[in-house]
Amino acid sequence: MFKHICVPVDNSEYSNRAIDLAVELGRPGGAKLTGVHVYAARLHDYRFKQMEYTLPEEYKDENELERQRKIHDSLIAMGLQLISESYLDVMARKAGAAGLAFESKMIDGKHYKVLIDDCLAADYDLVVMGALGMGAVKDSQLGSVTERFVRRVSRDTLIVRNTDALKDQQGPIVVCLDGSPQSFNGLQLGVGMAKALGRPLQAVAVYDPYLHYAMFNGIVGVLSEKASKIFRFKEQEQLHEEIIDTGLAKIYQSHLEIGRKLAADSGVELAITLLDGKCFEKILTFVRKEHPWLLILGRVGVHSDENEVDLGSNTENLLRLAPCNVLLTGGKFYPPLDVKAEEIISWTEEAEARMERVPLQVKGVARTALLRYAIEQGHTVITNKVIDEAMAIFMPTRLAERMQILAEDVAVAKLRAESQPATAICSICGYTVKGPNPVVTCPVCRAGADKFQVISKETVEAIAAQEGGIEEEESMPGVQVKWSADARDALREVTDAYLRRRAKARIEKYARSRRIPVITCQLALPMIEETVGRDKLGAGWDTLLAKTKFEPAEMPSAPAPAGGGPGFGWTDEATARLNRVPAGFMRDMTREEVERVAGAKGVTTIDLAVCEEGIGHARETMNEVIAGYVSNKKPR
Repeated sequence: MFKHICVPVDNSEYSNRAIDLAVELGRPGGAKLTGVHVYAARLHDYRFKQMEYTLPEEYKDENELERQRKIHDSLIAMGLQLISESYLDVMARKAGAAGLAFESKMIDGKHYKVLIDDCLAADYDLVVMGALGMGAVKDSQLGSVTERFVRRVSRDTLIVRNTDALKDQQGPIVVCLDGSPQSFNGLQLGVGMAKALGRPLQAVAVYDPYLHYAMFNGIVGVLSEKASKIFRFKEQEQLHEEIIDTGLAKIYQSHLEIGRKLAADSGVELAITLLDGKCFEKILTFVRKEHPWLLILGRVGVHSDENEVDLGSNTENLLRLAPCNVLLTGGKFYPPLDVKAEEIISWTEEAEARMERVPLQVKGVARTALLRYAIEQGHTVITNKVIDEAMAIFMPTRLAERMQILAEDVAVAKLRAESQPATAICSICGYTVKGPNPVVTCPVCRAGADKFQVISKETVEAIAAQEGGIEEEESMPGVQVKWSADARDALREVTDAYLRRRAKARIEKYARSRRIPVITCQLALPMIEETVGRDKLGAGWDTLLAKTKFEPAEMPSAPAPAGGGPGFGWTDEATARLNRVPAGFMRDMTREEVERVAGAKGVTTIDLAVCEEGIGHARETMNEVIAGYVSNKKPR
């Protein structure tokens, strides 16, 4: 797996844990370990000379001063050497116990500069270092030496965030995939570690369909009437809803499917998750919920320049905020062409028929060349025109004689307005059915027809009528949105104007993309609280929650837990109370907390009192998470 692992040591708890992880990662492949300790003897000498004028008078005699200088120099040199040796001896003993070769390095100089120079000159294939050092304080997120090192060195680096060895024994390896070569290299590293360490492997991908909608809302009041007509808000939004949003979901789902095939080829099962929203925020929420042992990230993402040397913004945010160990990889891995093409490339019937006429002995080579050309040019559908373009490169002479490339523009078909009475939404990935035909399989996540939920216009409007009627407004030029009166009151509970606009834009985007005709409290309340946080909501929020009828919770039949003990039964009052919690992640988390409280109390039936106590714990946990996120969030 790894051949040469470097660990910078400083005797901090993070450094000591880094030594243990280096031994664990080096043992499967018999890696060589190198420990490096950097000390600053020159700095001590410089400081001593600066303080000479503060010495008592008896030490300022020229002979005495010279004698003190020699004593200081010898003590500093000897003392720092003894300290370095003692730090490195700890690592040497652990490496020896694991049967691994070990080399120690003691270097004088500026810490981060020395580590960078040493790493660039050596053949390390992994550096394991603590997120913080001896100078860490309560509010420290990332040590200055670590931050400067990872910004300047593209070598794979594992940043140790968790110092609890017992906690480190649990948790999966999570790889973030965005289609970039760095992310697929991270997957390869994850596969290798999953096999060597026997840990489960997961992959997560995130796409953001909400950004453009928030931007559109932000510039509606800025553009002049003439500019608004040129911008054509309605057509822009319709284009995104009908084509681009679903296309983004398919693209990122294809990255996950490619990853799953690559892992399967290596004999590793890969669990995949597709999320929508702000990338680092969604991954951070996922990590806080799943509690992984290791999060693997590419140094940069798919939208970065090929030669970018600094960290990508999502990577930097997660490096600072993720509550787990983080591995940054700067290596690149390109999935095999056939694996990648199987997920992202399709052929028109005409192009397939044309390929059938290619002689059998060269068909494989020709198909591979066409796939490579299509991927390089960003095509996902191979047509006759794409074949002609590719052949113009591969066979220019013959093409000039026998073929003629058509120079015609591709017309964009006008989108038809849909007036269907009901729509179906995939409960797995959120794909919305377009058109009257029944669903067989979700084109994004491959879920079956049983995973689709049918939502009729009449049902939604009936709920809205109970919430005080419907109010229609024009959120953007040509874009109509309907809100129930109670849902609009809920939006007014957001005290911060910027967050209120952001929540409103996200809810409207969600409703429009899923063909939900009216925004009700049942839809709006969970999204508002998730977007802005509970502490940004007014005093009337609890009242709105209490009177809103949420989708009933499906209480499981309480299977026996792994330990063989009894499951939990729920009284009707407790179930009714749980139903008032917004459906989705909030309700799932609350149910887990209630059952945790019940387990701690040793009860098997959850009544209203136990439920209320668990909900109180869940509310405190959610507030702590939100408060921690808001306090750590960088200012714009």
